[in-house]
Amino acid sequence: MVVATSKIELNQTRALLSNVTYETLEKLDTDLAQTGARLTYLDGCLEIMAPLSDAHEEPRNTLGQLLEIYMRTKNIRFYGRGSTTIGMKELGARKEPDESYCLGTRKSVPDLAIEVIVTSGGIDTLEIYRRVGVSEVWFWEDGVISVYCLRSTGYELVSKSELLPELDLRSLEFYSRMADQYDAVNAFIQLLM
Repeated sequence: MVVATSKIELNQTRALLSNVTYETLEKLDTDLAQTGARLTYLDGCLEIMAPLSDAHEEPRNTLGQLLEIYMRTKNIRFYGRGSTTIGMKELGARKEPDESYCLGTRKSVPDLAIEVIVTSGGIDTLEIYRRVGVSEVWFWEDGVISVYCLRSTGYELVSKSELLPELDLRSLEFYSRMADQYDAVNAFIQLLM
């Protein structure tokens, strides 16, 4: 398949294409389904990420386990959505979060999306989430969590989660950085008890 008039920018882990139609995105999604590649789309720009590395997947998994333990311990009803694709053609936006959760009840759009950043640049992820209507987005980069809450004017960087206001993000960061996932999860459980 040829993408006419597209500009392609490549690095080791991703390709960034411009002037891509949503129909081309859907075709590529089908063609690449078994490769492990992840597609992010915004207004004709398509980012194709290579299969995710251990440097991405291990902290993503650890962070997800820690957050789920916290919510279970605090009796917060949640529904994990994982990396379910959100967005649609009418919004001109589509993304697969690294982790996502609905709090309270199941919803078509998650309340919380989590992104683990190993490489930077590319498409404006917050703009995609704004269009979709995700209430809160967390970025984990180098063991530090940045929280963005949706406002009428866009996302605002805040110092703590508004969805989980009692959660100590610095503790979550500390345990997510531990070298051994099993030890990190067990230590976090002990902290919460």
